[in-house]
Amino acid sequence: MTQMPAITLVATPGRRGKMVALCQEAEKRGFAGIYVPSLAAAMQFCQSVLEATSTIEVATSIQPIYYINPREMARIAGYLHEVGNGRFRLGLGVSHEVSRVQYGVEGRNQPVSDMRDYVADMRAAEKDSGPLPPVILATLRSKMLALAAEVAQGAVWANAARSYTPTQIAEIPQSARVAGFTTAVMIPTVITDDKEAAKEIHRRTLRMYLTLPNYRNYWKAAGYEAEMAAVEQALADGKGDTIAHVAGDRWLADVTLFGTAAEVREGVQAWREAGITTPILVPSSVSGGMVKAAEELFEAFA
Repeated sequence: MTQMPAITLVATPGRRGKMVALCQEAEKRGFAGIYVPSLAAAMQFCQSVLEATSTIEVATSIQPIYYINPREMARIAGYLHEVGNGRFRLGLGVSHEVSRVQYGVEGRNQPVSDMRDYVADMRAAEKDSGPLPPVILATLRSKMLALAAEVAQGAVWANAARSYTPTQIAEIPQSARVAGFTTAVMIPTVITDDKEAAKEIHRRTLRMYLTLPNYRNYWKAAGYEAEMAAVEQALADGKGDTIAHVAGDRWLADVTLFGTAAEVREGVQAWREAGITTPILVPSSVSGGMVKAAEELFEAFA
């Protein structure tokens, strides 16, 4: 494989230092980037990784916009852009309703206009913050993708359907693609010979997303109308614990990677052929936690 994927690592309490060390190892092994989700102090973790490395790209994927004022975000992002010597990418998103409720910002139902205003406010603050890093917007469907092509330098999906990706890539204006528009996708990944065990891990990971209407609508557009209708019926019947099985193996194989190291490498290449410039592997393991999963990933791409 001539192009390495990026990797997601999460710095949860008690293992933050270990995660930084794993990022250093990812850099040594030539991985394309470290993409940090919003689960645990994403901006701070990015700063630590930038300070501990020298060449690898580091990005949030994503930092929710409702939790930090856009002017303050511009100052933080401008700082990371400068001290990281241009290696930082600011991934922004609106997050999910369940998360917004926890932060007391529920009721926000204008994600596209909110994101447009937020990016504009950050740009307006550049005279004080210094130049901003490249901005990448979390997207699922056409409206947010169109906004990303208009106001940002890239788009990032999570749990996207590979079969539907070429259709969405075709929506990106040629002018944006020529300018180097980033297309990234976070892909749940398990490397193992035990495919049934891997599928169970993915079902646990994706169950929450199946409860979210925006994700179900996306997967319906991607060709999984019957599967999502069955999921909605299961939810209505109070059988929420079954929905990841109800969604089916065809859907699961389209939105995740699992299998032997060779099969996962082939899957990464297939994502590139679908039009994704930056496949981001989100590792899990059948025999351990995130450290074990990262080690399995390193071995697979050695």
